[in-house]
Amino acid sequence: MMSEPGTPTLDQLRVFLTVVEVGSFAGAARKLHRATSVISYSIANLELQLGVSLFDRHTTRKPQLTDAGLTVLAEARTITNGIHALRAKVKGLLQGLEAEVHLVLDVMLPAERVVDALKSFRAEFPTVALHLHMEALGAVTQLVLNGGAAVGVSGPMNEGIEGIERIGVGSVELIPVAAPHHPLASTDQNVPGAGRESIQLVLSDRSQLTKDKDFAVLSTRTWRLADLGAKHMLLREGIGWGNMPITMVREDLEAGRLVRLNLSEYSSGIYAFDAIYRSDQPPGPAAKWLIDRFVQQSAEP
Repeated sequence: MMSEPGTPTLDQLRVFLTVVEVGSFAGAARKLHRATSVISYSIANLELQLGVSLFDRHTTRKPQLTDAGLTVLAEARTITNGIHALRAKVKGLLQGLEAEVHLVLDVMLPAERVVDALKSFRAEFPTVALHLHMEALGAVTQLVLNGGAAVGVSGPMNEGIEGIERIGVGSVELIPVAAPHHPLASTDQNVPGAGRESIQLVLSDRSQLTKDKDFAVLSTRTWRLADLGAKHMLLREGIGWGNMPITMVREDLEAGRLVRLNLSEYSSGIYAFDAIYRSDQPPGPAAKWLIDRFVQQSAEP
């Protein structure tokens, strides 16, 4: 018995997969424009190299895969798919397409915009690997400046920073909310300064770039969180009030899990987004396509 199988050629695997696909040696011969005897010879050589029978030729006239053949089939498909992917990636590189793109997005960016961009990117650039980072406030710009991401979508915390190119890509409305049982939600009109006396949940900036720079912080009593999801959870539990993207809390408002607050000092605010990249590192074709997609989104009604 053979202890070490040989190494099949890619052509042998192609012939094998074609026989399986069309269901006969003669059909494979027609599809590959070869003689049936050449197909039979190629399969016989493949079986000899591997040391196993791939097809049962005795109990049926139509070639049926053996158990060993089924195992080889799965591996053969993996190998040929890998070759196809390799060729597609190299073709993209020859055309100037990036092998991978690192994208960083502000956590405030509405989920539907993120999903739209990523699904469309996958369809447009199936060979480009995408690395997605989600950050808050100045950490988005920091990652682009450090070279950790080729392109980002940042909030209004990047203004006046040298070395960054900015393209406006829309905005989201921030509104003050709290749980229905929170004291600020118990009245239709809070007295002036009420928001300053209650604990405000604030998204903190993990970067040094805009450290200690606040956005729409009113209260003198703040709890700072590094995660927007955690802030959302604590708001629904009534542990303070805070400003949230209206797109993220719309279902909570409709279901009564959160209430929009009536504060005299702050009713809502606009959180503007910019697509950003380093001035000395212009985006490649795939990264530029992402920027264009975010611009297109912002122009849609």
